[in-house]
Amino acid sequence: MKKSLAIILSCMMLVCLFAGCGQKAATESPAASAEASAPASGDKVVKIGVFEPASGDNGAGGKQESLGVQYANTVQNTVEIGGETYKVELVNVDNQSSTDKAVSAAQELVSAGVSVVLGSYGSSVCIAASDTFKSAGIPAIGITCTNPQVTEGNTHYFRICFLDPFQGTVLANFASENFQAKKAYCLAKLGDDYSVGLCNYFKEAFEALGGEVVYETFPEGNSDFTSYVTNAKNNGCDVFFAPVSTEAAALIIDQANSQGLSVPLLAGDTWDSNVILNAAKGKNVKIYVTTFYQEGGNKEFDEGFKAWLESDSTALSNNGGDTTIAAVSAMGYDAYFVALEALKAAGSTDPVKVNEAIWNVKYTGVSGDIAFDSTNGDAIRDTAYVKTANTETGVWDFVAVQKAK
Repeated sequence: MKKSLAIILSCMMLVCLFAGCGQKAATESPAASAEASAPASGDKVVKIGVFEPASGDNGAGGKQESLGVQYANTVQNTVEIGGETYKVELVNVDNQSSTDKAVSAAQELVSAGVSVVLGSYGSSVCIAASDTFKSAGIPAIGITCTNPQVTEGNTHYFRICFLDPFQGTVLANFASENFQAKKAYCLAKLGDDYSVGLCNYFKEAFEALGGEVVYETFPEGNSDFTSYVTNAKNNGCDVFFAPVSTEAAALIIDQANSQGLSVPLLAGDTWDSNVILNAAKGKNVKIYVTTFYQEGGNKEFDEGFKAWLESDSTALSNNGGDTTIAAVSAMGYDAYFVALEALKAAGSTDPVKVNEAIWNVKYTGVSGDIAFDSTNGDAIRDTAYVKTANTETGVWDFVAVQKAK
């Protein structure tokens, strides 16, 4: 009996020993665990960060910009790097349209090991996150962040869009030439780099043309724009310029309509959205915006993007529920392929080498030719599209191609 018991105890000890060894091996071999979770195909993967707002004031625009990147990834989800094929994985983070949240969102991308970052819609969050990307040695390619401070004084942040000094001048010229405007009302959100900066550039250019500007700002969280519309009317302004978020813009459109503001509402690229079209439909308002792309500019892209939206209910919802093409989506599409060109030119997924390669990338996208200047890494762009909201049909009508003088 004792002998049998000893044998049983010995067997139990052996079982425990092997179990313990198994647990220790699992703890000490994270590489083996990571390998097990790798794609079954064994494909090499390169990660591209998508740094965009999916919530907050700029959530609608951020979603549409991200859609362009996502669609591009469905068109081409691999890239040749150093003679090998890599699968392209998008790592999406929500910067919440907030400078406070931008840094932690950027850190998520750093931790994920991305080789390059795309975004963001909204200059303020780009400026806030810039040092995080710089410290990690990761390059970022801005898509529609137009404030000069995004790239100014650094060598890691690039952009494929035109800048606000250009856009502000284009809008000032347009107001003067098309509406014979002598007095302009400018409205910006206090503390917002984009709207404050663009209003300042518009003001400078408009005054240089001999015009007069009435300039006001509104605080964070404001939803009543009645007094601002009243001030524009009382001051006899010929145009109302408000390059604000789509959320604020929809409220301004409602209140301009209810107060019978008859002068044109002008804005920059943020208003190029079906959020604006929906807000303006059926109302007695005149809206003109400058933007990066006009629907119809590239038939293949337009048809493919619309078909993709219709096949994906989430994508369609993120596009505002219809297939209207926002210029930011076309720009997101182009930015993705610019990133692929940089990866190919670098011959490596090393962010430092990708950063070096971006300077010399040249790419012809759906929005036009893209190349970077040698000073700040800004796109060499000298053309903007002007379009107006058709309040009867709910679509954008092309007005003109405008250049700064």
